[in-house]
Amino acid sequence: MRFKPSLGLTVALLIIGMLFAWLGSWQLDRQEEKQLLFDQFENAPSMAIEQALKRTDGFSRVEAYGHYDEQRHILLDNKILNGRVGVHVLTPFVLADGRMILINRGWLPLPPDRRELPPVDTDPAPRVISGIMKKPTIGGHRLGDPDVLVRDRWPQLITYLDLESVGSALETTLEPWLLQLDDDDPTGFGGRQWKAAVMEPQVHRAYALQWFSLMLATIIIWVTLGIRRGQQKNDQVNQSQK
Repeated sequence: MRFKPSLGLTVALLIIGMLFAWLGSWQLDRQEEKQLLFDQFENAPSMAIEQALKRTDGFSRVEAYGHYDEQRHILLDNKILNGRVGVHVLTPFVLADGRMILINRGWLPLPPDRRELPPVDTDPAPRVISGIMKKPTIGGHRLGDPDVLVRDRWPQLITYLDLESVGSALETTLEPWLLQLDDDDPTGFGGRQWKAAVMEPQVHRAYALQWFSLMLATIIIWVTLGIRRGQQKNDQVNQSQK
């Protein structure tokens, strides 16, 4: 058996195999980063909300005293629960010192006609709420025009959360945090089994396995074609010697 791969094929498959290897390693790095994020979420420290608001990142478990804004709700679009399309209800919450923070109260179904937004039942009485504080997620590349918020029509449907735009519509400066309401709080809605991120670490591991499998397939193709080419060369030599 002769092994004689061509130079052009070797270079091409080497580049492709290295690319697959890099993508697999990158996914493993993403898995480690995501696992750290999930660990931080699961082990978020409990602290006073005044202390949590002074932080620059991370998660924290808090209780907050204040009251909901009864009318001015933000409905964050494209949230799926059990196969149904809906929204996350983000309601402003006025703290005892007058500062305002958005509360993610969970999921509500969205009617087929998006001109008719779901009613958001809200009691404005003073209360204590609890949940986990996190920085709002900043999405990647945004498709379409940015959301335009107005000050005199509520609730409003948005595709991407931009605290500055929301604060402008509310005529205030929002705290740069989002409080995800605990699942047992009666002022919330469905789907409050919060996670640190949508994509879990296991997904990145699965992607890494796919890329490394493609790298292995590239090696197998290179070896197979090299053996085939070597056999062809060997046959040609044998024919010429007859």
